[in-house]
Amino acid sequence: MLVANALLPPAIPEALLPAALTVGDVDPGKIDDQVLTFPAKRPPRAWYVGLAIAVSVFLLGAVMMLYTIVTGIGEWGNTSPVFWAFDIINFVFWVGIGHAGTLISAILFLFRMRWRNAIARFAEAMTIFAVICAGLFPALHTGRPWLDFFLFPYPNQRAIWPNFRSPLLWDVFAIGTYFSVSLMFWYLGLVPDLASLRDRTRPGLRKTLYTIVSLGWRGAASHWRHYEKAYLLLAGLATGLVLSVHSVVSFDFATSVVPGWHMTIFPPYFVAGAIFAGFAMVVLVLIVVRETMQLKNLITDYHLEVMNKVILAMSCIMGYSYVMEGATAWYSQNEYVTHTFMNIVSGTYGWAGLLTIGCNIVVPQLLWFKKCRTSYFWMILVSVAVTIGMWFERFVIIVISLHEDYLPSSWRIYRPSLTDFAILAGSFGLFFTLVLLFARVLPVIATTEVKAILPGAQPQHGGHAHE
Repeated sequence: MLVANALLPPAIPEALLPAALTVGDVDPGKIDDQVLTFPAKRPPRAWYVGLAIAVSVFLLGAVMMLYTIVTGIGEWGNTSPVFWAFDIINFVFWVGIGHAGTLISAILFLFRMRWRNAIARFAEAMTIFAVICAGLFPALHTGRPWLDFFLFPYPNQRAIWPNFRSPLLWDVFAIGTYFSVSLMFWYLGLVPDLASLRDRTRPGLRKTLYTIVSLGWRGAASHWRHYEKAYLLLAGLATGLVLSVHSVVSFDFATSVVPGWHMTIFPPYFVAGAIFAGFAMVVLVLIVVRETMQLKNLITDYHLEVMNKVILAMSCIMGYSYVMEGATAWYSQNEYVTHTFMNIVSGTYGWAGLLTIGCNIVVPQLLWFKKCRTSYFWMILVSVAVTIGMWFERFVIIVISLHEDYLPSSWRIYRPSLTDFAILAGSFGLFFTLVLLFARVLPVIATTEVKAILPGAQPQHGGHAHE
């Protein structure tokens, strides 16, 4: 029975492909050898060095998290009125980092943007790891993490139900849903490659594990049909989550009456910022992966250039959002909102506001030039600047709005503690530990999707002509 490929159109003509992605540079028969042999090989020394550093930093953060649990969050720099500080800053930051993966894997899939194929797998994995890092901070922020199960609405004899009007509970549902759908989407895309690893691995523990997780995949036409339907369904679910999750996170702020937070622009502003920060992190990690794993013929200059164009577009949207915040403060003639906005550039933490504007708006303008979009030096410079700027943007939103609110008698200067910095570093250590382990044991590129876009290639999804 002839199987129609309903999801993926025919292979793109060679003339429409980026120059680096042609049959001459990418042999469809050798893609498996190039991508799938890395998990079976002994990793280079640089991988061990990187893993040792990442694990060490993570262990430092884990020790300080345990210390916080034992002694209480008084070890942090939080003070009245800045009760939300590094913990919520880090939470919003890491949730944002995960958005690029969902955008690349889901939305660009629905729009048939073929340049996503070589980078989607890694971006999806980064989404999972970033959400894991984000989930640590609300749990610690409650002060008694051993009672966090109170947040879940399940039948209990205490007849106690969570407060559904609490933003903390909204975050529980948003992050839980986001993590679940993203994990299923990522795992489903891995199944064909896991089956290939199973068939290429010698008998032993590794082969047994690959056999279990590949779910009996044999590449039959019926398998591809079910795969296509499930992949399309999960892509549709994940697309809604790109817009909803960070909008819900923004409601933590926008539904309050704190000056500087009570703004309707926050949902789209937070979504754009999340995509902005996420793409910057994806570019940083992909540059390292591309060089260390010799994947220049698959992760091409074209991929990096397109991602830098997205970063530039998001930078312009962020600039527009900043201008609208100022316009809102001016037009409202509300002295509290105006005072908060002026603090961004001239108050105690004005340096943080200026750093945010410089890193998020000024530095990315370099990407208007093609040389900067294709040069490692400028790409890394812009991506690092955006990562720093987006973290400080969350610092500005939370700390500047809280440290001087309605009552001058309650104004306080916020100073983070060493414990705060150690836990922040530990979250980065956890993230890069998971990234390195993923690159070591699983294929970082979806080989079946890359094969499908090569000129003259047969469709991979449903690509068996007869069942």
